[in-house]
Amino acid sequence: MKKFLYEDQRIAAFFDVENLYWSAKKIFKGRVNFKKLLEDVLGKRKLTRAIAYVIETETGEEKAFFEALESMGIEIKKKPLLIYGKEKKANWDVGIAVDAIKIAPSVDAVLLFSGDGDFVPLVNYLKEQGKRVEVIGFEKSTSSKLKESAHSFFDIEKAPKKYILKQKNRIKIKIHSS
Repeated sequence: MKKFLYEDQRIAAFFDVENLYWSAKKIFKGRVNFKKLLEDVLGKRKLTRAIAYVIETETGEEKAFFEALESMGIEIKKKPLLIYGKEKKANWDVGIAVDAIKIAPSVDAVLLFSGDGDFVPLVNYLKEQGKRVEVIGFEKSTSSKLKESAHSFFDIEKAPKKYILKQKNRIKIKIHSS
């Protein structure tokens, strides 16, 4: 277990759920164990706020997942999946950045669960404000610039058995109406 320099640090955690979801699915054909990952990255530090940024689909199949995150004490911010013809749009980058900037004055460190290189300016800004910034993501899908800009990078891929839940083979049955 990693020993942290400041166990009394106040922490805010921001989860770019779509980024982690697609990385886990593409690299491991699984899904992230958010509970275990947060516990290990947090250590003995004090979590003051945790927010997961999620996308809602019309089918609502993700509802149980949202409820599981909420039961862990993670606040959920939802946005509907937008569809333009064949294009699907689901992006929380600006929302995450705004919330991180607003919450940063009340914490010592920010945990950013994402591999998206668009967050480099946010990381640099938070560091300029004297905040410790830790990025948590997948080595294969995390921007090298993001890893370089953060104080530290936690690679989920180093312990896949611990942090990745294997997808269960689901049989989908389509019912056709006549």
